[in-house]
Amino acid sequence: MRIGISTSVIQRGRTGIAQYLFALLRAMQPQAAKHHFVLFVLRQDLPLFDFAKDCMELVPVPERMRPPANNVFWHQIALPRLARRHRLDVLHVPSYRRLLWPKPCALAGTIHDLAPFRVPNKYDWKRMFYGRVIARQLARRQDALIAVSHSTARDIISFFRLAPERITVIPNGVDHTRFFPAGNALDGGEATGAHSLRRPFFLYVARLEHPGKNHLRLVAAFEKFKASTGSDWQLVLGGSDWHGAEVIHARIAQSPFAADIRCLGFVRDAELPDWYRAAGVFVYPSLYEGFGMPPLEAMACGCPVISSTRGSLGEVVGDAGALVDPEDTDSIAGHLSFLATDSAARARLRCAGLARARKFDWTRAALETMEVYRRAVASRVGQPQPAAAQSGCEDAL
Repeated sequence: MRIGISTSVIQRGRTGIAQYLFALLRAMQPQAAKHHFVLFVLRQDLPLFDFAKDCMELVPVPERMRPPANNVFWHQIALPRLARRHRLDVLHVPSYRRLLWPKPCALAGTIHDLAPFRVPNKYDWKRMFYGRVIARQLARRQDALIAVSHSTARDIISFFRLAPERITVIPNGVDHTRFFPAGNALDGGEATGAHSLRRPFFLYVARLEHPGKNHLRLVAAFEKFKASTGSDWQLVLGGSDWHGAEVIHARIAQSPFAADIRCLGFVRDAELPDWYRAAGVFVYPSLYEGFGMPPLEAMACGCPVISSTRGSLGEVVGDAGALVDPEDTDSIAGHLSFLATDSAARARLRCAGLARARKFDWTRAALETMEVYRRAVASRVGQPQPAAAQSGCEDAL
């Protein structure tokens, strides 16, 4: 097969979609011996794909196509032409925001979440309209759709009114060569030292986005924890500023415990595993996730996890983490106190998390994605196909 993949939605590598795409492409590299891959990459992003340049074709995209409106235009007008020029059999767009209307070849898309339907005011009104109305029509034009969780698949069926057999659930994996426990679970290497952090600390890795990532309630819960226990634990927030970040920074500045709340900004990929290993507890109180990679990565590094149950998080974390209602500040504070003071409970969750994380594998995700491509191509030439397979990881969710 000649397989095209659009990569222009990765926002310079600083999003969950970027991490999904990088991991999937690395796992697909062995397939390049049998199939030809064409990656369409914004020019300034080309260095991010150096790992693939020896086995996959990289096609530069002009930087003027980076802004959202231009990028939408490029996907609908220029990319179909490029697909024909490169004689693609299938074109994969890993985000519902850029799915194609023209059909120059078989089309496959990945839907990570349907946040515009689940989180009020997550985006401005234009993006909300695009996600709720236009993306629904674009999704119906695809020959195959991948959902990264059963929760997301249910949302696609409910909100996009698509038949279940058109959707294949392929859970994300974990790169176990990067995310693994250190000999000392609290060894964070140079990452923490550079920020002069003392230990122990709670860690939350998510872009600073309000209200979706629920930072304000976490800060309030941390204040209750500090006031009731007098503990020296700190709260560390890793992630780039996003929509509503100014609200989060203002709330932290007003906190009586502001000196114990650290904002790291964007955490580089090379440092991320060290942060998970260094944290005493990883906390993830998000109001909605289509999958939720950070708690899974934290578990793979041997860090005990407190997680929201919203969206897919309950099915991903399962019984390997302490689950909380993200809107119940008292519950979050109670779990912070419990795990900060009970080393045996942390040890139990550490072991359970490691076992849970081993069930998620990018090699399996890549092979199942290749099968989606095959079915999409076959459907274009009229070959009868079996119903879309539910992922072999279903027993893990």
